[in-house]
Amino acid sequence: MSREIHTLQVGDTTLEYTVIGKGIPILLLHGGHSGCQEVFGYERLLESGFSIITPSRAGYGRTTPVMELILACSLYKELLDHLSIDHVHVMAISAGGPSGILFCSLFPARVTSFTLQCAVTKPWLAPADQAYRVAMRIFNPNREKGTWRMLAVFSNLFPKLMFRLMASSFSNLSYSEVKQRIDNTAIEEFRKMNNRQRSHSGFLIDLKHKHDYSKEMANIQAPTLIMHSKNDRSVPLSHAEYAKAYIPQAEQCILDSWGHLIWIGKHAVEYDDALVLFLKRQEQ
Repeated sequence: MSREIHTLQVGDTTLEYTVIGKGIPILLLHGGHSGCQEVFGYERLLESGFSIITPSRAGYGRTTPVMELILACSLYKELLDHLSIDHVHVMAISAGGPSGILFCSLFPARVTSFTLQCAVTKPWLAPADQAYRVAMRIFNPNREKGTWRMLAVFSNLFPKLMFRLMASSFSNLSYSEVKQRIDNTAIEEFRKMNNRQRSHSGFLIDLKHKHDYSKEMANIQAPTLIMHSKNDRSVPLSHAEYAKAYIPQAEQCILDSWGHLIWIGKHAVEYDDALVLFLKRQEQ
């Protein structure tokens, strides 16, 4: 699912982005270690008559590593203006959650609906957490390219073993329970993910966002769908519950999928169906 990468220059700031499809526009704010070439969940949306605008968030790809989330969100508005798009469905994934929350709070007139997918909605990893300390080392901009190159090599050589070794980072389930929830394509999709991911300086920027977004969520006016796996270890289910408590027009879709990557595995069809149904409802 390759696509042409574009850049938008706004003053001294560069925003990298892609557009795919020709239907109803979705602004997709990708998760950590990703970028404007993300593919998870795209196929069903494109088949269902949507187009997907994916900017590389701050610090990812060729997008300027701005620290201020308000400035990053203003760039997404500039992108919509540049593309002559008045309204979009906004989708925020994983570490892209804060960007989606703030965008919908700042620019309610531009938002048709809002979807949070396994998304960070409150202060996440703290400096005292082991996962935070490890991430600061292996995803440091000076090291992250080598980290992902190594993960790609081992994933290509030993895809099943690497999935098994890494599954506990994404799921609270035992591996025997994970296996019951994946299908024949999941390991291959996981392998391809490890080949395309990069952190650049973006993931460290994500880790440094420690704001409480409850006030911003309370200001969101758009109908909102909160999608999460109850077995998610990367971003615990408490983030979905927190968003449900504060966003006025929020409904939940909690999946019993294998873990954080709700776009692959046996429950992916359930995810696709719920998302497309929600988006189509907002167009009626």
